[in-house]
Amino acid sequence: MRRITISVEESLAEQFDKLIETRGYANRSEAFRDLLRNHIESERKSHGGALHCIATVSYIYNHHERELSSRLASAQHDHHDLCVTTTHVHLDHDNCLETVVLRGRVNAVSAFADSLVAQSGVRHGNIHIVPVQREAATGGRHPHVHLMPRT
Repeated sequence: MRRITISVEESLAEQFDKLIETRGYANRSEAFRDLLRNHIESERKSHGGALHCIATVSYIYNHHERELSSRLASAQHDHHDLCVTTTHVHLDHDNCLETVVLRGRVNAVSAFADSLVAQSGVRHGNIHIVPVQREAATGGRHPHVHLMPRT
């Protein structure tokens, strides 16, 4: 492991310490490493450094909205090559939560995830994409994926 030293103004250091306490980090170093990893991962995704990913798309919607449940299910069927599984939770009489797990090329997964969240009537959508390295399939099995190295 390589040691680096950084200097920040007092108010930023206090906010960082509050974040460390809130999130339960053992020390500043681990918190800083996570922030740096997240930033590097975000840059890699936005600049095409990762070709494949796994992702979760979570959203809440009112299942009484005109044909919305049907549109969401049809969209998932139309993208069956990306959809791994869907979890559907009835929150109350009107509202449902769905979490869709996706796998595939970053550009295709990202576009499909955006289209789900953008459906008229979908609220509180959240997309989380994790870049992976993909190995070729062998013996009729699905390809293996490996998380991108955390540097």
